[in-house]
Amino acid sequence: MRSRWIAGALVALLLLYVALVARSAYGLLISGEALGVGIGVAALAIPVLTVWFLVREIAMARAVDRLAGIMEQEGSLDPDDLPRSPGGRIDRAAATEAFASVRADVEADPQAWRGWFRLAWAYNDAGDRRRARSSLRTAVQLERRTR
Repeated sequence: MRSRWIAGALVALLLLYVALVARSAYGLLISGEALGVGIGVAALAIPVLTVWFLVREIAMARAVDRLAGIMEQEGSLDPDDLPRSPGGRIDRAAATEAFASVRADVEADPQAWRGWFRLAWAYNDAGDRRRARSSLRTAVQLERRTR
């Protein structure tokens, strides 16, 4: 619950920043000077893109949370039992070993969203965040198709 409050506070700060940038861009747009209008149009792109990315990320987080909830109800979430260093980092060798079996499950049934969900966390444990996010997107898309 604490992480949701922190995320909410950060979103509020980001929206404040977006409002201030949009206000400045609007001021430049109504200045009437060609250079000011040009800079205002360019500056207006920042809040528009920021809001688009924010909405996209929140939607993705909610979808992933929903999938995790489904798997938790089913009792099919993988336990977080990989060995860790004293600092809390997951042992890469153990993560790579666990990754191989999860990847084999996805290769056996590439249309199963649960396999992709597990693969995402295996990628995350192995330190490959880019592929983890891609696998989560795939899991969300596959689950939406099955609904």
